[in-house]
Amino acid sequence: MADYLPLKGEDGEEEAKPEPRGRTNNRLISLDVFRGLAVFLMIFVDYAGSVFPFIAHSPWNGVHLADFVMPFFLFIAGVSLSLVYKNVPNKVLATGKAVLRAAELFLLGTLLQGGYFHGLNSLTFGVDIERIRWLGILQRISIGYIVAALCEIWLSRRQREVGLFRSYYLHWCVALALSAIYLGLLYGLYVPDWQFKLSESASFVSSSKDIVYTVKCAVRGNLGPACNSAGMIDRYVLGIDHLYRKPGYRNLKECNTSKNGQVSDGSPSWCYAPFDPEGILSSLTAAVTCIIGLHYGHVLVQLEDHKDRLLQWLLASVSLFFIGLFLSFIGIPLNKSLYTISYMLLTSGTAGITFCAFYLLVDVGGYKRLTCLLEWIGKHSLSIFVLVTSNLVVIAVQGFYWMSPENNIINWIVTQVVKR
Repeated sequence: MADYLPLKGEDGEEEAKPEPRGRTNNRLISLDVFRGLAVFLMIFVDYAGSVFPFIAHSPWNGVHLADFVMPFFLFIAGVSLSLVYKNVPNKVLATGKAVLRAAELFLLGTLLQGGYFHGLNSLTFGVDIERIRWLGILQRISIGYIVAALCEIWLSRRQREVGLFRSYYLHWCVALALSAIYLGLLYGLYVPDWQFKLSESASFVSSSKDIVYTVKCAVRGNLGPACNSAGMIDRYVLGIDHLYRKPGYRNLKECNTSKNGQVSDGSPSWCYAPFDPEGILSSLTAAVTCIIGLHYGHVLVQLEDHKDRLLQWLLASVSLFFIGLFLSFIGIPLNKSLYTISYMLLTSGTAGITFCAFYLLVDVGGYKRLTCLLEWIGKHSLSIFVLVTSNLVVIAVQGFYWMSPENNIINWIVTQVVKR
């Protein structure tokens, strides 16, 4: 899930270095540490979430530990972009590079999460193009990346004497426009009844032929799993066969999912339907998180004093967090799958507070030894993501066994811990 293409060592281009007073020409270590934490959390919740459900993704409304990982990466991408494009002598050339990086990230995500690698229990490869998943984690980050990059390249005035807000007010106009479009489509589109076909191989019930399910909707502005407009847009644009086949809402009580992931016969029809938590509509508000990250990077570039930076960051972070919390209380749920406005604000505020803590600990306090492992992970985040997502690490570990291939540590963990 890592997205820090402008890191030296990953694409050969060195990150622009901030120059705080008294600490010139030092790399922003806290950003690497924060990225390393995000990568660690990603791996931790992926593998430990099946054992401890309270840290895995929330089935629908609400936030668990895993639900903070994606916003963290989007926020970090925004901060890093403000440093990489601090000075843009040639906007057209910079745009071309940004588009190329975003395309590379999107294609890599399609390869890793589109279905080419079949997973832990089937270490084979190959994908049916008719069922490939077009959107996913890296694809979402690439969308946020290119939106933020274009804002930074074309809509920045970059004049210290003008002030932070006036220099980048067009960024906030884009963020407000994306949020307005998101709200208009989420609450304004009419969602009719819809049907989907589930083949025998993909069905959770035994049958000799394809099963056609009907989901009753005929509503507008519904934010439930079955009848939200985000899912409808993905079904129309991407096609239902190209959506994520194991959505988190199957863990809701209504779906009565068993321990082996199968939905019971008496569950509502929508429990069997695919749904993409990284869909088209929710990518709009995800991009806003990147733009918020840009603001934190602008503070870093334009302000030199540590106290001034931390004051600006903490003020923004606390404000975002409590506005998101307030919106959740008045009826806009915290929902990662829909990437609601309240969720976007609350998680962005949390990302800002976490970034402040690492900046104070590492870049101000100089306690680098405490976070050296996270720093290393952060500097190699994309490589680690590829190794983990493609199951190459799992394959390597499974290659060591006792007497027979089944006697390996991965198989023991799955049978003795995960499936119990």
